[in-house]
Amino acid sequence: QVQLVESGGGLVQAGGSLRLSCAASGSIFSISAMGWYRQAPGKQRELVATITSGGSTVYADSVKGRFTISGDNAKKTVYLQMNSLKPEDTAVYSCKAFGPVQYWGQGTQVTVSS
Repeated sequence: QVQLVESGGGLVQAGGSLRLSCAASGSIFSISAMGWYRQAPGKQRELVATITSGGSTVYADSVKGRFTISGDNAKKTVYLQMNSLKPEDTAVYSCKAFGPVQYWGQGTQVTVSS
């Protein structure tokens, strides 16, 4: 079992920044990659960014150049630095751990006001 706890969401004005954190605990040896997804009201959940244990990253086109995903293997934590936020970034952001079994965090709300 892997437990994921997210933090760092909140309300920010357009153009502002937020940093999300996702701390993993439990059977973390099974994790090969972690990622952030988001779901806006009335929309499907979508990929935001992923990072492998080797540091390879993938970003959605909509966040390239504005968001940065990073990981701290010692703390078993993954971060999402979000800059130049837009109202369309408003969503519930959830952390996901990839391995033989996939795990999800509980989600954290990010609201960007115009």
